[in-house]
Amino acid sequence: MSRIPRERTNPAGKRPGKTGRAGKDAPAVEPLNIVHGALPSREVILRFIADHPQKASKRELAKAFGLKGDSRVELKQMLQELEQEGMLQKNRKSLIRPGALPPVTVLDITTRDKDGDLIGRPAEWPEDQGVAPAVAIRQQSPAGRQGKGKAPVAGLGDRILAKIFPAVDRGGPAYTARIIKVIDRRRGASMGVFRTAPGGGGRLLPIERRGEEMVIDPDFTGGATDGDLVEVEIARLGRFGLPRAKVLSIVGSVGSEKAISMIAIHAHGIPHVFPPAVIAEAEAAKPANMSHREDWRDVPLITIDPADAKDHDDAVYAELDPSPDNPGGVIVTVAIADVSWYVRPNSPLDREALKRGNSVYFPDRVVPMLPERISNDLCSLKEGVDRPALAVRMSFSGEGRKIGHIFHRIMMKSAAKLSYQQAQAAIDGKPDDQTGPMLEPILKPLWHAYEVMKRGRDRRQPLELDMPERKILLKPDGRVDRVVVPPRLDAHKLIEEMMIQANVCAAETLEKKRQPLIYRIHDGPTLAKQEILREFLATLGISLAKGGNMRANNFNGILAKADGTPHQTMVSEMVLRSQSQAIYGPENIGHFGLNLMKYAHFTSPIRRYADLIVHRALVGSLGFGEGGITPDEEATLDDIAAEISTFERRAMAAERETVDRLIAHHLSGRVGEEFAGRVSGVTKSGLFVALPDYGADGFVPISTLGTDYFIYDEAHQALSGERTGLGYRLGDSVTVKLAEAIPLAGALRFEMVSEGREMPAAVRSFHKAGRRDRGQVRKKPGTRPPRGRH
Repeated sequence: MSRIPRERTNPAGKRPGKTGRAGKDAPAVEPLNIVHGALPSREVILRFIADHPQKASKRELAKAFGLKGDSRVELKQMLQELEQEGMLQKNRKSLIRPGALPPVTVLDITTRDKDGDLIGRPAEWPEDQGVAPAVAIRQQSPAGRQGKGKAPVAGLGDRILAKIFPAVDRGGPAYTARIIKVIDRRRGASMGVFRTAPGGGGRLLPIERRGEEMVIDPDFTGGATDGDLVEVEIARLGRFGLPRAKVLSIVGSVGSEKAISMIAIHAHGIPHVFPPAVIAEAEAAKPANMSHREDWRDVPLITIDPADAKDHDDAVYAELDPSPDNPGGVIVTVAIADVSWYVRPNSPLDREALKRGNSVYFPDRVVPMLPERISNDLCSLKEGVDRPALAVRMSFSGEGRKIGHIFHRIMMKSAAKLSYQQAQAAIDGKPDDQTGPMLEPILKPLWHAYEVMKRGRDRRQPLELDMPERKILLKPDGRVDRVVVPPRLDAHKLIEEMMIQANVCAAETLEKKRQPLIYRIHDGPTLAKQEILREFLATLGISLAKGGNMRANNFNGILAKADGTPHQTMVSEMVLRSQSQAIYGPENIGHFGLNLMKYAHFTSPIRRYADLIVHRALVGSLGFGEGGITPDEEATLDDIAAEISTFERRAMAAERETVDRLIAHHLSGRVGEEFAGRVSGVTKSGLFVALPDYGADGFVPISTLGTDYFIYDEAHQALSGERTGLGYRLGDSVTVKLAEAIPLAGALRFEMVSEGREMPAAVRSFHKAGRRDRGQVRKKPGTRPPRGRH
């Protein structure tokens, strides 16, 4: 049996033909017809990007085709057209085909092919893009490339960072990959729900949709009882029958919050147990000394955090600027815990922090990036305790313009630990015994400084998309008590704006020092997404200008037009969907949403690895002593940025799925009841309906909507009956009945109770014009509703 062919070229630079297993010649890949110096056709551009993803930036394309002058301008226009048509999309600093993998991707090795080669799939993959593509893993020789160094070796169940290449063998997986590094060795453990069987032993019901049921023999139950969530390892694989497993540990009952969050932790491969070497290093750490530090222990810096916060990594202080050259100006000081002093490059603590990427927050637990000895003790800016920090003093004019800043490495002592609600109450005229004495000397100057900074923010006009964030409150037994929307206080906005400005200062300082760093970057909406939004807004009589130079205030204008109208929520959600996702990268493209040209995360090094890298870069470039960035780190910033961007998406998905499972469990006893909801998504297969009181979404399959034929209109975000003209649009208020709740999958299925409303004339004319090329879905008698979460 032949193995998956490796990518190679012949001396002429052309790919050779392939020979199949039966000896038949597979068609050779036709070489590109490239005329150096001539603008290539659209087809050639698309083919080149597919075959050379590592050379898919505008600069590399111009270089590959030898384009100069006007030809480069024409190439840029062609690429913009391809983006607008949805043929290309941006991925960090390069262009990729829609649905294609970026040049560097985090993969989970999930299986082997019939020849024994490892097959991986992307660790994170959008649900709306279907099944994640398979990738054939190329194992290198132990000597590594060109015989230099030691090549990383991975096995089944491992998570890897990989370089992606298009596959030459068109009959196998679409991609091959070279391992850059092994991120996590998962050791092949599985998780599921234990169900007892007559006569002893039991079965393991998988929690993953594609998981396999397993048999657990009586000697291998590990004391598990019916309904326990357990971790198992495969004890034996046979040629026939189900695999047999052995219980390794009992996580808890499937009804507890601990078990539900553990499902997400396991499903996404989130490291949650610190290795002994990491704990040992953390426990052995000693408090920082005064080496290369200024003594700021008399500065009344205070922390303002959620009431239940266990670690405090930022403190603030403000005062009027005494300089006569800055009338009406203020000086704002932000101090951030000096994690770089304790977590040194390539130490056990550092390697584990990079493997986690960030802390993950669930309703009743936190999976921290760093052990408690570091995060909750030595690096937490506790009240009245000496703590090391990096501080930035920022000067703002009376109009809110930042006119200067300077960084310091300090020793500080927090004057107070306040909650957001406590600080806000004091400003609102209800101080308590702690905040009363602080009101005039500390709190009022902070609020005055915020008012000054807000003038600059209002002039900058970042994207003002204020979507409510719901918080789940749990009972002592871990079950859902209620879902609340905490109020958005000025205290929250004050801390947020001060942290944003500190992040800007970090990026500006490091750029000035020509120091490599990791930026927080946010690209503008793609032309394809702009076009979808433009078509949708046109149905509401709202215009969106064409062109590739969109700014955040363009969207603010749209939100303002919709404010107070029945379409407000619908427009806000569509604007949100049009936005790109913020990521980390070593090359700066600015931050579209914040409308900032230079931005880097600096203010949360306890819980984000990106901030730790920025701290090290500041320490090294400013000569602040020990703990600076190393040349090895600088050389791998691209890989680090790719990893932590993936880990951030992993954390978001795990947090969201845990909430979904908790709410599904909470509502599982209320099947058959009716709920007030809002249409939050419209697809060809049905409607997503959100329950505002619970922060949950459920699905209404199109097959259950009625006897009419329903047509999907993407521009209007509507499903409407062809015969009656009645239907449902994004944002509609509806009543639904809970038909099914699946707690382990976090899935809710609804049946529509509300009658469809009469669709606007534009939707009806869409039907009559017969423009079904844009997507028509009919209710088919006997069609089974989709299973699980969509």
